[in-house]
Amino acid sequence: MGKGSDPLANADELTTPGEWLVFAEALYEKYELALGQITTSAHDEALYLILRTLEIPLESDPSVLEQKITLQQRHALIEVFRRRVIDHTPAAYLTREAWLNEERFYVDERVLIPRSYFLELIPEELDRLLPPKKVITNVVDVCTGSGCLAILLAKHFPEAQVDGVDLSAEALEVAQINVQAHDLGHRVTLHQSDVFAAVPLVKYDVILSNPPYEPSSHCDALPEEFKREPRLALDGGGDGLDIIRKLLMQARERLKSHGIVLIEVGGLAEAMNEEFAALKPRWLPTGDGSDCVCLIRADRLRKWNGES
Repeated sequence: MGKGSDPLANADELTTPGEWLVFAEALYEKYELALGQITTSAHDEALYLILRTLEIPLESDPSVLEQKITLQQRHALIEVFRRRVIDHTPAAYLTREAWLNEERFYVDERVLIPRSYFLELIPEELDRLLPPKKVITNVVDVCTGSGCLAILLAKHFPEAQVDGVDLSAEALEVAQINVQAHDLGHRVTLHQSDVFAAVPLVKYDVILSNPPYEPSSHCDALPEEFKREPRLALDGGGDGLDIIRKLLMQARERLKSHGIVLIEVGGLAEAMNEEFAALKPRWLPTGDGSDCVCLIRADRLRKWNGES
């Protein structure tokens, strides 16, 4: 079967989830589908789509893969994998969900599919970075997107008021869905703002951000699946640092004396170390060794005049 032919031809002859899994993995390889938005494994993503489409619990015993499925279920799988393979629609947009730290969040094309190294840092490492026994009362997630990190922060700091900030009104519509779904409307406040420009002045214990940090040229060269995500949530300008510069300048007046700024910066560690040397960014370890989350403390920011 050539790439120009129908990749789902005769797929309605596959009668078990297991047969579909083998078939789908081969499609991922043949059509070079991009991964990384929910998992880096074709097997895991295909299995996830199959189970979700068939409404089988994700934690089910492997024996469910041998169960017979109906013709109607096969047609549902054909439609899902047609969109995934031919249209390159990201899996999370097909299922309208993302899972972070065992918490479910609603997502759609209005927001970046949530994925962040902050999941490795919340809660244990984050607690070690703050003063022992300090009651955390004010936290903000800048560039909140779907609101998932703001919600995880609110659940981790039960006495804190949490702000979620994003420039995109559409993203904040999705964030509001998640805030309501997690029953946190009384503690999570969403703001449409270019960083802190339209946010009332609050002194924060923690400023956290997973901002757009891809250089514009990198965004132009992304695989189709990643181009389906909002460009606003990915594009950090010519060198990727546009939003980060603005965030750090504005954060100087937004931190308590013990406060910290945490920023995920992708592959920009070297550029950060060069441009913000005076802030002495500390790089936090991550499981894959990328160490792409930096910590900057309030005392450094207060002394900083914007120069390296």
